[in-house]
Amino acid sequence: MEGKIETQIMDTMPEGKEGSSVKIKVLFFARARELTGLSEMPMEVSSGSSAHDCLNDLVAKFPSLEEIRGCMVLALNEEYTTESAIVEDKDELAIIPPISGG
Repeated sequence: MEGKIETQIMDTMPEGKEGSSVKIKVLFFARARELTGLSEMPMEVSSGSSAHDCLNDLVAKFPSLEEIRGCMVLALNEEYTTESAIVEDKDELAIIPPISGG
């Protein structure tokens, strides 16, 4: 199932239209960092995109993130948020998996 939707989502970004996209920074913590191999990455999404849309794009790029998708917490500009939050230019979206231990 990994990579199944990748090509569908990667081609949804409109090209050649000024002001039709925003650039954000995605931060990966703990297990999300392990799954992606990255601590952060730039990302360009359509204007009006929600954190949910960003997560869809990230799971398409990194299918292994699906493992934690149902239990991760999101932060937008250092404040906890929901997947319905709209991202804006220069925002930081943090992907925070559950912390385990004992």
